[in-house]
Amino acid sequence: MKNLFLSMLFLLSFLFVLANLGDAAIPCPTVDAEAAACVGFATGKEPKPSAACCSGLQQLAQTVKTVDDKKAICRCLKAGAKSLGIQDRFLSKIPQACNIKVGFPVSINTNCETIH
Repeated sequence: MKNLFLSMLFLLSFLFVLANLGDAAIPCPTVDAEAAACVGFATGKEPKPSAACCSGLQQLAQTVKTVDDKKAICRCLKAGAKSLGIQDRFLSKIPQACNIKVGFPVSINTNCETIH
């Protein structure tokens, strides 16, 4: 009886872990790959976002399923922005230039935890 209980407990724990893996937020390497083409514009080195930038961000936007996905993307972008010298005055123009609705202000100062 004890072995049956332990087996059931293990099985339920395993199923819980599997179920939560499907709901995992978008990982930073995915965000970085999709947004990489935007660095030239966001640092002021290119006059407008490239087609590859807009395409990558549109693909990223299509992967968003939950608020946690939005928060994860925001955190990843903020972490990368610091190390790449992203300028807020260019970064904030990307959604409009690429015709992407993000639902929150795009800025290096955005508090990702307040996104809903």
